[in-house]
Amino acid sequence: MINILLSIVAILTGFVLLIWSADTFTNNGAKIATIFKVSPLVIGLLIFGFGTSAPEMLVSGLAAMDGKTGLSIGNAIGSNIFNIALVLGISAIIAPIEVKSEILKKEWVFLMFVTIVTGFLLWDKHLGVVDGVILVFLLTLFLTYTLITAKNKNNHEFDELEQVIDKGQVGKTWLMLIVGLVVLVSSAKMIVWGGVEIAQIFGVSDLIIGLSVIALGTSLPELAVSISSVLKKQYEMVVGNVIGSNLFNTVAVLAIPGLIHPSTVADGVIYRDYPVMLLLTILLFIVSYKFHKKHIINRLEGVILVGVFSVYMWQLF
Repeated sequence: MINILLSIVAILTGFVLLIWSADTFTNNGAKIATIFKVSPLVIGLLIFGFGTSAPEMLVSGLAAMDGKTGLSIGNAIGSNIFNIALVLGISAIIAPIEVKSEILKKEWVFLMFVTIVTGFLLWDKHLGVVDGVILVFLLTLFLTYTLITAKNKNNHEFDELEQVIDKGQVGKTWLMLIVGLVVLVSSAKMIVWGGVEIAQIFGVSDLIIGLSVIALGTSLPELAVSISSVLKKQYEMVVGNVIGSNLFNTVAVLAIPGLIHPSTVADGVIYRDYPVMLLLTILLFIVSYKFHKKHIINRLEGVILVGVFSVYMWQLF
């Protein structure tokens, strides 16, 4: 009884801290973009993508060290499913999201490529050191490309983000960005702990916990940052955050169990979870790309994404 109460308190406290930290993180991320004349899309892909994937990396590393690689793999794939189906779906339901064609031609193509490569690596039902090294190489390629294209030439994108930032405020902005990220990760960890405790009390298996409770918990920062960005009309950051986070989950989070604790991959991951992740990555392009029109993910398409997620959760349980 005490355990259940503690778990509920951890979840509720985690949610409150998560909402505050996501708002702080988004605001200061936008300021950093303005200060350094870096595209908001790049901020979404790198700072938000990496920052909001930190919980997945943390959970994956801890689970791999304990020999629970199934939980690590389930967390990475489950988080990608949550990000597209739930994070992008809910964000689009709140407000239709405009997507720049450049992100579909470049970043989405790279995400699709690494998703297919990951499928080939998992197909032999073994995730080992070689697989981990290949994934780290793909991560290096992505980071190099993004950093080369990061410096923006006085783009009109900054018109809506233009803020007068006192030079003395730069240090404070960086500090608040880091504080926001630390609280974001910590609050996600609290929610995961509470969720896992409740799941174990009711006798749910480790793999299902990894694919559902932990994947949801570690995807909450993405959800909070995306909703916060939508409300501030910073739509590029929403799509950049989801694609960036999924790239980090696929090439960084999945590489961790391969490098730390090589092991076999469960059949369920290959025949049930990976195909859903692949389908949603394709669906991300379908709902975004509009021929000869503005690329907008509308509310109906948001409902479709959440619908796919609901069917997957029903199938999982």
